Amino acid sequence: MSTRFVVWAGLLSLAACRADAGDTDRAPQNRAFPRADRPVAKVVSTQWSNEELRDRKGEATSVMDEAGVAPGMTVADIGAGEGYYTVRLAARVGAKGRVLAQDIDEGALGRLGARIEREQLTSVSIKQGATDDPGLPPKSFDRVFMIHMYHEIAEPYPFLWRLWPALKPGGSVVVVDADRSTDQHGTPPALLFCEFETAGFRLTAFRRKPDLSGYYAQFVPAGSGPPEPSKMRSCHAGANGSAGKVGGL
Repeated sequence: MSTRFVVWAGLLSLAACRADAGDTDRAPQNRAFPRADRPVAKVVSTQWSNEELRDRKGEATSVMDEAGVAPGMTVADIGAGEGYYTVRLAARVGAKGRVLAQDIDEGALGRLGARIEREQLTSVSIKQGATDDPGLPPKSFDRVFMIHMYHEIAEPYPFLWRLWPALKPGGSVVVVDADRSTDQHGTPPALLFCEFETAGFRLTAFRRKPDLSGYYAQFVPAGSGPPEPSKMRSCHAGANGSAGKVGGL
């Protein structure tokens, strides 16, 4: 973790104390970051689709191939739900790899834990996350996956800012989502690009993939550390699905 990140993290509580009255509905640790200027989809299910149907489409294989997942890698499955990607990532990284499955839903984690035990997936561990913090250890992951869940993140800027240090050198974040408004369980690509760029990431791949019911996007950290929270500016989605920075950077 960079020294600059540690210093900024220490200043967040001070910055939060200066938040205006309009920010009192947010957790204090998030008030130094811009507010997301978009609706947030409610979690309606911990399972995106039927696993057999997803396999017939070759979904997980397609995503793992695009992401270059290889034996021995350490990967995180954020919003793991019932574990569709978790178990397939475990098979791909093999006995020498590691998979961290994270979700905010205790019930889903309980069911996933039982599945991991039943299928004897010794390379998988599970962890409960938060809506504003993935809670990942620093410099630990070759790939972090967020599959059909990004639109459910209510605090994208602190979430991505806290995710930034978790990647190993050469590591990347993979997002799969539908190209529709966030309140319709998707994320317009331009809005996704803007929010990631604001949080200190650079887009390296984008492909529309009907087999994924949406698109594939991949990001890497840009620069030597995440940006200073006070200099981040909120992105907004326009009526035509475009996105831009409010006030610029």
